[in-house]
Amino acid sequence: QVQLVESGGGSVQAGGSLRLSCAASGRSFSTYTMGWFRQAIGKQREFVSTISGSGQSARYLDSEKGRFTISRDNAKNTVYLQMNSLKPEDTAVYYCAAAPVGRGLQIGATFYDYWGQGTQVTVSS
Repeated sequence: QVQLVESGGGSVQAGGSLRLSCAASGRSFSTYTMGWFRQAIGKQREFVSTISGSGQSARYLDSEKGRFTISRDNAKNTVYLQMNSLKPEDTAVYYCAAAPVGRGLQIGATFYDYWGQGTQVTVSS
């Protein structure tokens, strides 16, 4: 069982930055692929980024390449999402999720077994 708690959300103006954190409880954090997803009001949850258990591989949604960076610190059981050059369309609740590393770097939410409660990100124009 893994429990995930996100933090770092907030309100920023367009062009600003935020760093989201997701702290995981339990052991063997490095045996989980960690992902970030987001859900805007009235829209489906969508993939943002994912990172391998070692932290050496990552995937991003095309629209976020160059703006968002995912990283993890296995010693701290924490995964991060650095978001730069934020746009109003980035406004959403951001969720972190965990999946066993054996499933690979998946962009589908159904591959992830554990989810945090979400943190709100609001970007104003």
